[in-house]
Amino acid sequence: MATPRTRPEVEREIKRTLGIVPSFFDRMPDATLDFEWTLFQRFEMQEEGMAIPAKYRQLLGVGIHSETKCEYCTLFHSEFAKLLGATDEEVQEAVHYAKHTVGLSVYLNGIREPLDQFTNEVEEIIDFLGNTTAAKAV
Repeated sequence: MATPRTRPEVEREIKRTLGIVPSFFDRMPDATLDFEWTLFQRFEMQEEGMAIPAKYRQLLGVGIHSETKCEYCTLFHSEFAKLLGATDEEVQEAVHYAKHTVGLSVYLNGIREPLDQFTNEVEEIIDFLGNTTAAKAV
């Protein structure tokens, strides 16, 4: 594992990348700043080597943090997604999808749906959809 960079080195890189050193980075302990900045860059900003494009990762973030009710993260991911080309409609859809999937999760857990039964049904659905021309058009 590489030796962590010094705080001034990391802060210079943050400022070069974001234009400022946001206060949440400024308040991080010296021992974790380099690590946290590296993770932030990779998951929030990097395109190369990532399977999911940054715009879609930001839309995922909007949906996730709408559910976690983190105002900070919801704001960041919404604005960054728009900067990366997301429309207001895409942001709305990400939030609605999060609401939908969390609601179904609550329902399935609440009724204590047997996991083995659910697993078998998912397999049947996937098999059916995989063999249906209508599903291939989706």
